[in-house]
Amino acid sequence: MTIHLANRQRSIPLNLPWLQNFANLALQKSVSHSANLLFALSKLDEIEVAIVSDRTIAKVHRDFMDIPGPTDVITFEHGEIVMSAHTAQNYASTYGHPTEIELALYTIHGLLHLNGFDDQQPEDASLMKITQERLLHDCLQLLPKL
Repeated sequence: MTIHLANRQRSIPLNLPWLQNFANLALQKSVSHSANLLFALSKLDEIEVAIVSDRTIAKVHRDFMDIPGPTDVITFEHGEIVMSAHTAQNYASTYGHPTEIELALYTIHGLLHLNGFDDQQPEDASLMKITQERLLHDCLQLLPKL
């Protein structure tokens, strides 16, 4: 199983090697965490992660979910994760960390969705948040600081 990261936007500079290393670690750690015990992530040959603009993710959001406006991350069951660099930059500024850390969180969020986690109900969202925060922390401990 492999994870490929592609930067499809041009306006926000990103440390792509760091993000790819993070994605590799996150995949290794996420595969053993399944909320529904189906471990669907392990059945995928590859995961594609696309970092896009707010304009692009708003179009994906509207076209596939019938919801207007941009969002942070959208996950497709076939193994594609689409993340907004602009939304990540805005939240990163709010929380006082680099944009790459916010995108790292979105990567884990998408991987957990692929592995059966859901965030529609409060109790499910709570479990997902706890799991993604723990995985984020564990992965960040293994990588150089940004």
